[in-house]
Amino acid sequence: MEGILPLYKPAGLTSHDCVFRLRKILKTKKVGHTGTLDPDVTGVLPICIGRATKIAEYITDAGKTYEGEVTIGFSTTTEDASGDVVDKKVIEGVLQRTAIVKVLKSLTGVIEQTPPMYSAVKVGGTRLYEYARKGIEVERPTRKVTIYSIDLLDDREEFSGETISFRFRVSCSKGTYIRTLAVMIGEILGYPAHMSHLIRVQSAAISLEDCLTFEEIEDLMDKGAISSVLKPLETALSHLPKYVINDKVAEKVKNGALLQIPENLKYINGPIIAETIEGQAIAIYAVHPAKPDLLKPVKVLRNNQEL
Repeated sequence: MEGILPLYKPAGLTSHDCVFRLRKILKTKKVGHTGTLDPDVTGVLPICIGRATKIAEYITDAGKTYEGEVTIGFSTTTEDASGDVVDKKVIEGVLQRTAIVKVLKSLTGVIEQTPPMYSAVKVGGTRLYEYARKGIEVERPTRKVTIYSIDLLDDREEFSGETISFRFRVSCSKGTYIRTLAVMIGEILGYPAHMSHLIRVQSAAISLEDCLTFEEIEDLMDKGAISSVLKPLETALSHLPKYVINDKVAEKVKNGALLQIPENLKYINGPIIAETIEGQAIAIYAVHPAKPDLLKPVKVLRNNQEL
């Protein structure tokens, strides 16, 4: 069994819980997820099976799209709806749509975020949520993330009430905390805030429409039809630049050969996929650290022993 299984992650489970359950359903141990989703968050969680586990990190590194809800008026310990209230401020007057849109636009591009205390980021070898559960506050590293786009989904012109909630859609880079983004939106508007709902609608080339529930996956396994919904590992690599090679070169690539960098890929810093004319990914390459005119294999995905 090999490929990418597009799972619809339900609320109440961690990403690891999903992997554990799928290992039982699929009757295989070679199962891995592609980045942590908080238990309360639902939506797209691509699952790598078999040889596809080799490329899990490349799905994790790809952009993500979420649809969420910000509630303005109070903040929580966890920055989402599951935490205890830590600050409150009644909304005074009316918030205009134009003011909210202006704030969202100001957060587009490269921004700095400080991970929430209730997160899996490690500080001194210990995850932040472990410190948080003990009531210990530690200094957290600030990170730069990229917000590619962020749009207001509610069509109201005015928002009023003691608390205000509105929906948004955001496309962002790896490492972005949407919870923290919700808090930042509130801070700019002058109020405490938290993320009151979140669903991931896209991860790399996998969208919400592709996803299957656990029940649907179990049904397909019972019918012996699970392979019909597994996406090829090339799907997870579709966002990366390609180096198309002929069959003769492909044989060398399967054995880990160095490659001359073609002119059109000379300015690529990240991973490059060596693929056949038929579109089969053979290996993942990167610029050689000591020979900048050559590409060095990072991972050989298919070799003669496996084919």
